[in-house]
Amino acid sequence: MYEFKTPCINYYTQHILPMTDAKQLSLEENFQGKIDAEIKIEPKDWMPEKYRKTLIRQISQHAHSEIVGMLPEGNWISRAPSLRRKLGLLAKVQDEAGHGLYLYSACETLGIERDTLLDQLHTGKAKYSSIFNYPTTTWADIGAIGWLVDGAAIMNQVPICRCSYGPYARAMVRVCKEESFHQRQGFEILLTLSKGTDEQRAMLQDAVNRWWWPAVMMFGPSDKDSPNTAQSMKWKIKRFTNDDLRQKFVDVSVEQAKILNVTLPDPDLKFNEETGHYDFGVIDWDEFWQVVKGNGPCNRQRLNARKKAHEEGAWVREAAMAYAEKQEQRQATSISKVA
Repeated sequence: MYEFKTPCINYYTQHILPMTDAKQLSLEENFQGKIDAEIKIEPKDWMPEKYRKTLIRQISQHAHSEIVGMLPEGNWISRAPSLRRKLGLLAKVQDEAGHGLYLYSACETLGIERDTLLDQLHTGKAKYSSIFNYPTTTWADIGAIGWLVDGAAIMNQVPICRCSYGPYARAMVRVCKEESFHQRQGFEILLTLSKGTDEQRAMLQDAVNRWWWPAVMMFGPSDKDSPNTAQSMKWKIKRFTNDDLRQKFVDVSVEQAKILNVTLPDPDLKFNEETGHYDFGVIDWDEFWQVVKGNGPCNRQRLNARKKAHEEGAWVREAAMAYAEKQEQRQATSISKVA
C-alpha cells in the first residue's frame, strides 16, 4: 500500500510557507503517489495549485452547463403534448437544477465562493457546454436532447465517478444515475414519434439532423488540440481522452438509431472492420469554436436569461440568509441560557 504523510498547511487557500525546491518536489511526488494508488484527494489534502485550478475550471463549467441546460428544455414545459410528458420534463429540469447545486458545492470545497463562480458565468469569463446554445424548435428536440445530449453527457460523466478528487467523484454518482434516466426518457419520446404519423417521423428525423453534430462536438476539441488532456489524465481527473469518448458515443448511437429507424446525418458513417469501430465524417470545428466564443444561435439569449434569473432571485437569497442568521442567533441564545 502506498504510504503518505499529510503536510501542515492552510487547507482551503492552499497557502504554504516558503519551502525548498526539494520539499516542494516531495509534496508533489507524495500527491502523485496517492493518485497512482487510486487514493482519493480530499479538500484538506495538499494539492498542487494547478490541480486545484483545473478542478475549479472543470467542475464550475459542469455546474454552469447544468443550470444553463435547464433553459432549452424549460421552454417546452408548458407546451408538452400531454400531462405525462409535462410531468416528466418538469422532473428532469428539476434534476438539472439539483445537479448544478451538487457541483457548485463540490467546487466550493476547493476554496472558491459560489458568488464568484456565478459572477464568472454572468460576465462570460467561465464557459458552459456549447450544446445548450442551440434552439429547441419542436417537441422532437426534447427527445433528441435526452437521447443524444444526455447520452453524450453520460459517456463523459460516468468515468468522472472515478475522478481522483473525492467530492467531485461522489457527486457524480447520483448525477449519472439521474442522467441515465433522462437519456432513456428522451429515447422513449423519439421511439413514440418513430411509430407515429408521417409528420411525426419527419419531425423526429429533422431533430436528429440538427442535434447530431452538436452532440458529437460535446466531447470537446480533438486530442491534438486539447492542451489540458495529458495533465488531467495523469492526475486522473479524466480517465479517457476526448476522441476516445467521442468514438464510444458514435458506436453506441449508430446501433440505437437503427431502433428509431432514423438516419444519422453523416454520409461518411460506416463500420470499419479493421478497427471494430464506426468511421465518421469531419467535424465542423469552425462552428464549434464560433459557438464556444459566444457566437452561437442562442449564446446571448441563454446568458441574459441566467443573469435575469439571478437578479430577480436576489430577494430569495437575502431572505434565506436572514432566516439562517436568525436561527443561528436563537441557537446561540438557547445555549447561553443553558450555560
